[in-house]
Amino acid sequence: MAVAWYLRLSASLLTLLTLLLVAGCGGGSDLPPRTAETPAAGTTPPPGTSSGAPPGTSSGSTTGGGDSAGDSVEGDINAAVSVTNAYWQTHWAELFTGAYNPPQVLGPYDGAAADVPSCGGTPLPNDNAVYCPDGDFVAWDMDLMRWGHERGDAWVYLVIAHEWGHAVQNRLDAGLVDLARELQADCLAGAVLFGAAKDKTLTFEDGDTNELADALTALADKTPWTNTSDHGDASQRVSYFSRGAQSGVKGCLPNAGQ
Repeated sequence: MAVAWYLRLSASLLTLLTLLLVAGCGGGSDLPPRTAETPAAGTTPPPGTSSGAPPGTSSGSTTGGGDSAGDSVEGDINAAVSVTNAYWQTHWAELFTGAYNPPQVLGPYDGAAADVPSCGGTPLPNDNAVYCPDGDFVAWDMDLMRWGHERGDAWVYLVIAHEWGHAVQNRLDAGLVDLARELQADCLAGAVLFGAAKDKTLTFEDGDTNELADALTALADKTPWTNTSDHGDASQRVSYFSRGAQSGVKGCLPNAGQ
């Protein structure tokens, strides 16, 4: 994925995402989802959990160390934050009442450090990406982001758009928040990423759809680093993400289409 001023998105990408789900494929044969028992040679083992826990203080977004967006994990994180926030800022008034106020960005943390930040008195989880209602900010363990980025740059866009989805849920009336909060956040992530492509602020490159399907599969409940019944299985996650990609934010709200 890359920030761009032109669009290379077509219905075939959505079709491919669905076909990957039906075929039970995580996203290509080069980097199949890893488990704690079978890490790839020369890489860290998969992180311990996926998302949905708290962070602690606010700061600016990460810096790319001089790299342009997309040249490094830091560059892709910066781009993902910018693209996600721009989408909500642009479209909020079309969707909801009231003003849009973005969450603050804690950004990177080290979940294994002794001084790991906390939210509501709970330390941020190791190898995780999180949204914290108590403080209203998003954060991510850089081990999770680096590990996922090795699979493809679409990973960080998905993780950040998902956590931003939780921030959006925290701003909505209770009746607009699905009981399956994690799956709704996947749906909102699909709406944002494909919506940003339509806005021409994001370009889908070759392989990105495979990477998204791989990431959704890797972050599903059947992996060692997610909690059962917390995020949904791979089929559910791809299904909800695809719903958002096809129907937009309104398709992610309860009773949509009924």
